[in-house]
Amino acid sequence: MVSPVTVVKSEGPKLVPFFKATCVYFVLWLPTSSPSWFSALIKCLPIFCLWVFLLAHGINFLVAHRSANRILAGLIFSAVGDAFLIWQEQGYFVHGLLMFAITHILYSSAFGMKPLDLKAGFVMTLVSSFCYTFLYSYLSGPFTYLVAVYIALIGFMGWRAIAGVQLCNDLWTWTKLSACIGAVLFMVSDLTIAVNKFCFPVPYSRAIIMATYYAAQMLIALSAVESRDEEDFRKRN
Repeated sequence: MVSPVTVVKSEGPKLVPFFKATCVYFVLWLPTSSPSWFSALIKCLPIFCLWVFLLAHGINFLVAHRSANRILAGLIFSAVGDAFLIWQEQGYFVHGLLMFAITHILYSSAFGMKPLDLKAGFVMTLVSSFCYTFLYSYLSGPFTYLVAVYIALIGFMGWRAIAGVQLCNDLWTWTKLSACIGAVLFMVSDLTIAVNKFCFPVPYSRAIIMATYYAAQMLIALSAVESRDEEDFRKRN
C-alpha cells in the first residue's frame, strides 16, 4: 500500500492551484444577492482546478481507469450545478439539483458495488430517512419528491464510499478513506443547504456549505488517483 507521505509528495503540488482558487473564493466572498458570470467563475474555479488535477495524470490514465473518468465527469456536472445555483433565486435551483443528482450517480458508479457491506447500507438508509423525515414538513410542491430522490441518491453515494473503507478487515487504502470522508462532507454540505433553504436560517451557512463542499470534492478527486500512485510506487521500487 502506498504511504500517505508518498501521496503528499506526489499529489500535493498538483493541488496547489485548487487551494489557491479556494482561497480566492473565500477572500473575495462575493455577495450572493448580486449573481453574475464573474461570481459563477470564482465559485467554479476550484472545481476547474480539480479537472486539471485529474487531467494532469494523463488522458491514458483516465481512459484506462473507470473510477477516474467517472469522477472527472462528476466534477464537470458539479461545476455546471454550481453555476446554476448562483442564480437559484432566479429559478435555477432545480437545475442545480439535477446536475448534482447526476454527479452522485457518477460518483456511486466510480466507487463501485464491491464490497457490498449491507450494514453500512442499512445505517445510511436510516440516516437518509431521518433527514427526509426532518425536512418533509417544510417541503411543498415538487420539492416533496425531488428532495426525496436527491437524498436517496446522495445516501446511496455515501453508502458506496463508506463501504469501501473496511477498517476492521484492514483492507482500506488512503484513497478509499479519502472517498469516505469526502462523501460524508458532501452530505453535510447538502444537508446544510437544505435546512437553510427550506427550514430556517443556519448561522454561517455559506461558510459551512462551501468549506465542506470544496473539501469533499478535493477528497473525492484524490480518491481517483490510487491506481496511478501504485504504478509509480512500483516503478520506483
